[in-house]
Amino acid sequence: MFISPMLLETAPGPFSHSEFIFEPKVDGHRLIYSQQAEKVRLFTRHNNDCTRQYPELLLSFDSDIILDGEVACTDPETGLNDFEAVMSRFSTKQASKITQLTHKLPATFAIFDILFYQGRDLRKLPLVERKMILHSLSLPSSNFGVVPHIEGAGEELYTQIEAMGMEGVVGKRKDSQYLSRRSKDWLKVINWSYADVFITGYKKSEFGWLAAVPDPTGKMRPVGIIEHGPSPKHKQAFHGVCQQLVTGEDKNHVYLEPRIQARVKMRSWTKSGLLRIPVFDQFIV
Repeated sequence: MFISPMLLETAPGPFSHSEFIFEPKVDGHRLIYSQQAEKVRLFTRHNNDCTRQYPELLLSFDSDIILDGEVACTDPETGLNDFEAVMSRFSTKQASKITQLTHKLPATFAIFDILFYQGRDLRKLPLVERKMILHSLSLPSSNFGVVPHIEGAGEELYTQIEAMGMEGVVGKRKDSQYLSRRSKDWLKVINWSYADVFITGYKKSEFGWLAAVPDPTGKMRPVGIIEHGPSPKHKQAFHGVCQQLVTGEDKNHVYLEPRIQARVKMRSWTKSGLLRIPVFDQFIV
């Protein structure tokens, strides 16, 4: 059975509060684990069935249960979550390849909430009570884990997360019920990385600035498209300047001389050298 998950709002920055618990933000994709009549099914946050993608997670608990968490893979070199690895697991279709990847890129289900257990709907219980039930479970294998949390000290945890290069922190009200919508009772604080890029063009049909950085020879290397962040004033300033810099165009893009520089924040660099979810921060003048 699928339950639409509770979603996070964004906090303006790290914070501490006695009425909140704080936990590491796992860098994977959302997973609803449903065991009904001893049959296990796995769902993404958008109700896409991904049961066949993760054979190592198709293990049963002692009773029917619905759990919320993130499925993640770990980079063996850094010990950190590897988002590209879990996306590789998620997108693989061939059965033999899926089996191979269970050994090469094993998945872990990092559980942070329990919604149903032993025939009982737990969603109206305060979060701290749900956490107590969750921590009492006997997990079926080492591919399952419960996300740890601390009370109150969000800024201290964020400092540790930042030093380790992890994705961020989530703060949750201790008394929060589980709601299938976005709620300010759950707040994320992202550990952004920053990069300085050149804007080398823009999309014609919808908003998007083409970003590039110079390679060792000085040639511009494309690194992604900035689709979020600039205010109307930033966009107006950009269009006031860019017409003087046009070097050409095609069906989808207008290309510019690399004269406009900007700072972007992002989740990380991908292994192929692209910006992951770049957000405009400011122009560099």
